[in-house]
Parts: sequence; C-alpha cells; structure tokens
Amino acid sequence: MKRLLLSLLAASCMPQESFTAEPRPNIILMMGDDHGWEETGYNGHPHVKTPVLDDMAATCFRFENFYAAHPSCSPTRASFMTGRHPNRMGTFNPGFSIRPEEVTIAQILGKAGYHCGHFGKWHLGPVKASSPTSPGAMGFHEWVSHDNFFELNPSLSRNGGPPEVIRGEGSAVVIDEAIKFIDRASKNGKPFFTVVWFGSPHEPYSGLPEDLALYDDLPAKYKDKKVRLTSNETGGPTTRPQGEVLRERYAEITAMDRSIGTLRKHLAASGLRDNTLLFYCGDNGTSPDASLVLPHRGVKGQVYEGGVLVPGLIEWPARIPQPRRAKVRATTSDLLPTLCALTSQPLPDRPIDGTDLLPVIDGKMTERPKPLWVWQFDAAHLDKAEPYIDQQLQQGTTPLAKKAAGKATRDFSNFRHTTITDADYLGPRAIIDGRYKLVIHEPKKGAPKQELFDLAEDPAEKTNLLEHQPDIAKKLQSELHDWQQSVLHSLTGSDYRK
Repeated sequence: MKRLLLSLLAASCMPQESFTAEPRPNIILMMGDDHGWEETGYNGHPHVKTPVLDDMAATCFRFENFYAAHPSCSPTRASFMTGRHPNRMGTFNPGFSIRPEEVTIAQILGKAGYHCGHFGKWHLGPVKASSPTSPGAMGFHEWVSHDNFFELNPSLSRNGGPPEVIRGEGSAVVIDEAIKFIDRASKNGKPFFTVVWFGSPHEPYSGLPEDLALYDDLPAKYKDKKVRLTSNETGGPTTRPQGEVLRERYAEITAMDRSIGTLRKHLAASGLRDNTLLFYCGDNGTSPDASLVLPHRGVKGQVYEGGVLVPGLIEWPARIPQPRRAKVRATTSDLLPTLCALTSQPLPDRPIDGTDLLPVIDGKMTERPKPLWVWQFDAAHLDKAEPYIDQQLQQGTTPLAKKAAGKATRDFSNFRHTTITDADYLGPRAIIDGRYKLVIHEPKKGAPKQELFDLAEDPAEKTNLLEHQPDIAKKLQSELHDWQQSVLHSLTGSDYRK
C-alpha cells in the first residue's frame, strides 16, 4: 500500500504535458523552382492545371500573401534554411553559396531527434561530399540532390557521391526518393524532416506527352510574342514563340502538382497523414519568359510583388482539421522560427529575420509583428579578392541542360566582406510594414527612385503614394536603413564570433 501511495504521489508531481503530449509531427517542406503566385488554378490562372494544389488550398491552410525572401533562387533557399536574410551570409545571387557557419533547420531538428533528408535542387553550394556547404554538411542525414535545377531523367548525387542519372520525370523522381526515405525513417520509429525542392518549372522546359497535350491550344493563342530562354538541344540561349514555351512550362507544373499528389496519397496509405506537416511554396516569382502580366507588377528578379509573391500552403490535419485562410504576410524566413517553436527548440543565437507563424496557423494572430524585407544586394561592386571558401570545394559536379561558359555544371562563390561602405546599402530593396510597402531603386543615372504603395488598396502597385504620404515613407526608409545596418554587420562575420 505504501509503495502504491508513493507511486501515485510521484505521478501527481509529473508535468501535466507528460500525460497529454502528442507525438512529434513529421515535417515535409516542398518548394517549386520559379513558381509564382498566379501560376495555380486556385489563384485564378487561365490555363495552368494544378488540381492537387487546388485541393490543398480548398481543404487545408492557405496563405493569401506568402513571400519568397528574395526574388531569385539561391538567396531564398538560404532564408528558407536559416530564418535569416540571405545577405547576412553573402548569398547575394543565384550561384552564391551559403556559409558553413550558418545554423540550419536540419541541424536543429537533427539534434531534436528527427531524421533529416533533402531531395532535389540544393543550390546553396555543391552537393558533393567534400563540400562544406553540402546538404550533409548543413545537417541532412541523407540526400539525393542536384547542385542546381534539373529536367527529365535528372543527374543527382546520392549522399554526396558521383552523379547518377535516374530515369523519369524530374518531380516524380525526387518524390519517389523522398517516399523511400520517409518509409525508412518510419520503419525505424523516428520522426522525419524531409525537404523536397523541385527542379520545376525552371527553364529550359520539358514535359511528358500526356502533360503537354493538356496545353496544345497555347501555341496558337500566344504565337506572336517571342521570348528568350535556354535550348534543351544546345544548352545555349534561343528565342521561341511564347505559346510553345508556356505549353512546356505548364506541363512541368502539372507534373510537379501530380507528384505532390503521389506523396499525399502515400502519407494517407501509410497512416502518416494526420500528424505530418506538409508545406508548399515557390522560391520566387514567375520568370519573364512565362509572365502573362496577370494580377501583380513585376517578375522574377524584381522586388515588386510579382517577383516575390508565391503560393503558400500547409496541410496538417492533426492541427488544422478545417480549411483556413490567412492574409497575414509571411515569408520563407519564417520557417525556421516556426519549426523551432513547434519542436520546442531554441532559436540560434544570432539575428533572425523571420517570425513564428504558429499563432497564424492557430488563428490567434492577424497582423505580422515585424516588417518583411526584400533586398537585392548590389554585388557588382564587391571586392572578390578573398573567397570565403576554397574554390576547389565550390566546384559543382551534377550536370544540367543549361550551359554557362561552356560548362554543364555550376560552381559557387562567396566572399569575405569585412569593411562596410555606403555602396553596400545599394541595390533594389523594399520593406513591407502593415499595409504599406516602400520600394527603393538606384537607376544607372539620377537620384534614387522611391515608391510607396498601399498594398491593401493597391496590390498591383500601380499608384505611388510618396508625395501624399511622406511621413510614412520617411518612417519606412529609416526602418529599412536600420535593418540594413544589422544585415551588413552580420555580413562581416560578426555573428560567428560570439
């Protein structure tokens, strides 16, 4: 009897959550390559067919205003992994690597007991085993990845080994590899953290016959406009009618959409669907060759809405049993702080630009608590004398269709930057705080150009309110400059010396 009383007393002193704690959720983060906000059926696109994403948007959690942290790919991927703006780590443009000292979601979740895998496009450094910025070096236990983008029959590196060609449609290939990884982790009783970064729909485009057939009417509809892109045959630039290009691009998007459906069905069949957080977004806005100038101003490579607004969806039945929408502005930098909060892990001890989105997901937050920033660093003026990483380690291995300087592989760059000058503050940039967005450019000639938009009333950014709201513009300009100071302080490497 005495032993029973002691047991009951000990149990009564245990934390309440020990009785009620749910199993840790599995986490899958997916991202399309150059997939802009408007290129989904649920956002009203006149042609592209995305039945799976449409179903997720109708039945799950839908961000009305989800942003890539940068209007191009490598920088956005750096923000995705670290919760920090890419300029803090010198990931200024496509082909600039991350820095080895950065702390990634994979490293954090790996310490929390998750089995971590990366599949598809990496583009934060070479994926070879010797790279200090490979998926393995940045926290992933397994990876089947490409240095950059890929098409049909992709050439991928498995856990840093020599590239191997895997036959099949590119999105289907990486989903198949991700499913195998998920099954292994589940069999071993471990929660999984799976990142799937598709190579689609980045140009040059290719598609399966059945997907191309869905868009056979487009070449005639858009036959007059010519666009520049890469030739699959030569790897060099070419000019083609936009209708032919759109047919191939949309075929890639539909195939990517179908592969997401394959993953969803597998999660359901395996009993994993309810407690798996499944997320999808794009890495930047629609590329110029495919833009039909729909609801927003700008394209990939620009800080206007069309360059950074992307699809943003979450499926997680255990926590989101009913469909919901949120107008709160969110960004790829928010992923790390959100997952840290979800898994009760501390944030890295350094400036974090993102914010925890769990209150948004739970319907408890309707306004973003901090601004959202976009900044294309003017890398043209950089002193590139001292590489941050040995250039041999920055050489890529996985070939792709698009050649650069005659090469089918891509090398990476990152440079030490110890002294800050006035020129470092330049480059197209924007701050969104509440309903207002300030955009600043430096044209080649003349004074800087400033534009102030009320996104609540003018999401297409047509009306410059600068003269009518000078006080708001001045406040945003000051906030933006102060934030830039913090970013440039990080760029010098100060965050790593703590």
